[in-house]
Amino acid sequence: MTAAAEIRTTCPYCGVGCGVLARVEADGRVAVRGDPAHPANRGRLCSKGAALGETTGLEERLLHPEVRGSRASWDVALGLVAGRFAEAIATHGPDAVAFYVSGQMLTEDYYVANKLMKGFIGSANIDTNSRLCMASAVAGHRRAFGADVVPGCYEDIERAKLVVLVGSNAAWCHPVLYQRLAQARREHDDLKVVVIDPRRTASADIADLHLPIRIGTDTVLYNGLLAYVAEHDELNASFVERHTEGLGEALAAARAGSPDVATVAAQCGLATEQVRRFYELFARTERVVTLYSQGVNQSSSGTDKVNAIINCHLATGRIGRPGMGPLSLTGQPNAMGGREVGGLANQLAAHLELGYPAHRELVRRFWRAPRVAQQPGLKAVELFEAVEQGRIKALWIMATNPAVSLPDAGRVRRALAGCDFVVVSDCVRDTDTTRLAHVLLPALAWGEKDGSVTNSERRISRSRAFLPAPGEARPDWWIVCEVAKRLGFREAFDYPDAAAIFGEHAALSAHANDGTRAFDIGALAGLDAAGYERLEPVQWPATRARPEGTARCFVDGGFYTPSGRARFVAVVPRPPAHAPDDDHPLALATGRVRDHWHTLTRTGASPRLSAHVVEPYVEVSPDDAARFGLADGGLARVISAWGEACARVRVSSAVSPGAVFAPMHWNDRFASAGCVNRAVNPATDPVSGEPEFKHTPVRLEPVTAAWHGFLLSRRRVARPGADYWAVARGDGLWRHELAGKEAPDDWTRAARALLCADDAGVEWIEYVDRAGRRYRAARLVGGRLESCLFVGPDPRLPSREWLQGLFALPRLDAATRTALLAGTPPKGQADAGRRVCACFAVGERTLREAIHDGCTSVEALGRRLGAGSNCGSCIPELRALLAQSAVAGSGQTQLADQTVG
Repeated sequence: MTAAAEIRTTCPYCGVGCGVLARVEADGRVAVRGDPAHPANRGRLCSKGAALGETTGLEERLLHPEVRGSRASWDVALGLVAGRFAEAIATHGPDAVAFYVSGQMLTEDYYVANKLMKGFIGSANIDTNSRLCMASAVAGHRRAFGADVVPGCYEDIERAKLVVLVGSNAAWCHPVLYQRLAQARREHDDLKVVVIDPRRTASADIADLHLPIRIGTDTVLYNGLLAYVAEHDELNASFVERHTEGLGEALAAARAGSPDVATVAAQCGLATEQVRRFYELFARTERVVTLYSQGVNQSSSGTDKVNAIINCHLATGRIGRPGMGPLSLTGQPNAMGGREVGGLANQLAAHLELGYPAHRELVRRFWRAPRVAQQPGLKAVELFEAVEQGRIKALWIMATNPAVSLPDAGRVRRALAGCDFVVVSDCVRDTDTTRLAHVLLPALAWGEKDGSVTNSERRISRSRAFLPAPGEARPDWWIVCEVAKRLGFREAFDYPDAAAIFGEHAALSAHANDGTRAFDIGALAGLDAAGYERLEPVQWPATRARPEGTARCFVDGGFYTPSGRARFVAVVPRPPAHAPDDDHPLALATGRVRDHWHTLTRTGASPRLSAHVVEPYVEVSPDDAARFGLADGGLARVISAWGEACARVRVSSAVSPGAVFAPMHWNDRFASAGCVNRAVNPATDPVSGEPEFKHTPVRLEPVTAAWHGFLLSRRRVARPGADYWAVARGDGLWRHELAGKEAPDDWTRAARALLCADDAGVEWIEYVDRAGRRYRAARLVGGRLESCLFVGPDPRLPSREWLQGLFALPRLDAATRTALLAGTPPKGQADAGRRVCACFAVGERTLREAIHDGCTSVEALGRRLGAGSNCGSCIPELRALLAQSAVAGSGQTQLADQTVG
């Protein structure tokens, strides 16, 4: 077999929308690199994108339809889905059924799902997991601009003189954009960066100013900024007069709650000088870009926060021109595409309004639809509440895992368990959600499916297939259309391919569009299959008059409100929905880690991406750790009024006292109690319906464990026999982190039972220290290491990294066996330590040694070890290690090496 040609496609992770060149090698492996011709990334990829080739295997794929756990034919499965949906509609009406879809879907998939629900079933009960990340930005755009439009583009980041990141850890969540910013920062001494975030995240590495704002006070800060620019005569009076309305009311509201810098500082938990410096930078810098993301959106007042930010850009006229404007960083690869087709329950299609009778009629005629939905449907959280209440009789979940990702996740699971009929179409067979489904439908994954996506700067790119469809998996659009045909709508859903769907979508965007609707890709409506295949990345609007697309909107005003003017929104700050109290005195915020994505169904398959953070954790300040009796590296319960999780403790000064942070990725497939969304409150923004993931009152309780341990094994152990466990994939093995409340009476017997030591040909070596309560054992077959178990009374255990390397050896000699039980590498072998650089597998101890040997800069580390020289995602950690070394060299106390494994 010879290597195939490179295929131009798009990364399936965040909303940056990086171009990828993918090729199937002669040995069947998938090789990827950044597409240097794609405008979003210019050849860069982050650690996740660079590891895409590790995630295309079929090991955990759903490859055949299943009905109640048994394999079924497509005809049987589709017939059952159509029959149960038809029965529910006939008996209880169209609002008794619902779709819950995903920003992981391609635009063509989204389009037909929305068309079926809103135009042919006649309900608007289709919502998307984008509700969990971008709905507040959408609502804020619509209130201010009259349409869901991101005004600027990525190039503005490099042309700005001040970039403000608020509620955005772009270094981890949008790494390629962050690297573009970091490069611009290095090349332009006059570019300033401000980071506004309760935590000192990796993004603050390049900041001139970090504002550790109190959670939930963003509106106070930005109202104060609006009042400040007015007071200091920095308003753009000409722009305001010609292109806006409502400044008086917005300014009055701002002055009422944020009258001066001192008041703002006190409410936000900041020093007065910090606030004043930020305000001066913003007021006196013409080219300002504000990047905002989930830290703003995921709030019960997220829409108000968005509008408070936009108000300041409108007041200064800093919008629509190069190097300036508010820029919402989308969370998912096609959240924007979903918004275009109407994938939210309060939208129609092509940015047409569900609440406008004329728009409903326009869509009805275009689709030749029998019954267009007349009113908004249920948003994500309320949709699952309706499932729990029995109002939704049939639910179809597509390409998402709500049993993990929604707040109050325990309630979501109970709702799904009690629902009459649950369908899940996905590419992964075993998730917390598929376990609760009656029917599973196998969908194509990235690399197999063909369609389009839209990134954060409104750029449409093609996602092209380069792998064959495995098993009986099919495109999401095909699955939806087949159900639609069985519901009696064959003619409206008889598409030959994704190109035909895209053409209809583009035509609808231009239909009866006389410039009153922002979303218009009419220039793409006439593409045939060959033209669709060749489609280059393009930013909408891409009209027939301007087919090359549009980099920036609102250059000359021209907003989509009835008056044609942008609207200031008078914002009155509101605290989070639930305040901390004596029982739950801390505020929990959730978010992402650097190398993982969503609920681990894709990145959890990559050894490279699983090495940086191997288990769920909760990050807490030193003050709060002491207050609640928590030890760094120990375990803690995270308890709220809604539920709880259990995670490893990380004590860090990056977190402010009173606040805690936990990543949202872990679930029942990867940890015993790591799903932190079980503890997250379900409060939502009253305008956008977006949940408040960034503020849940919790308490932390230390978990007393009689023993801690880890197990490395070539096979995944389904029942590791521990009260606490977390599992991560390694190179040719599985890593299990363990702890238990009670130790076995006999570890020798327990270990043999766990590791199947009685199998033929097994060789067993072990070390027992009963007085010290330590046990170590290894299981070998034919001299080759199959598994090893290390147990002790506390979390201080040998490094896992060196031990994992032993699994690559064909045999273990006597010296290596002795070293294995000692937990230290023999002379001549090095322990790299905790993984820092995913691209080149560089560990912390290796980096510390290089720094000790004279590598005193990130560039020097890159030249010697490669670290930081590819995607750049690890550069903030490299800088932290260099800073620690500098502190140690100055005679101050060095921060401890926190390598526990």
